[in-house]
Amino acid sequence: MWNEIEKILKKKKMSIYKLAKLTGIPDTSLHNYKNGSQLSFVNACKIADALGVSLDDLRGGNEDGNSFRQSRASRSCGSDHD
Repeated sequence: MWNEIEKILKKKKMSIYKLAKLTGIPDTSLHNYKNGSQLSFVNACKIADALGVSLDDLRGGNEDGNSFRQSRASRSCGSDHD
């Protein structure tokens, strides 16, 4: 999942520090996720919302062209990004 987050960060020209400020997640936690720590569902939701993407996008679920964005279960937690 972190690989997808990094791709989105790069595309949006956003730093981990900026992501930390937008999400309220300490930058040390984000660095831990980068280094392989397990990302919680709640923090995944915060990151998806801050980046303006769905949880499916964070998982890389759209790589094959099949989008699950219309499914309520795959939307990010607090916003509708369609």
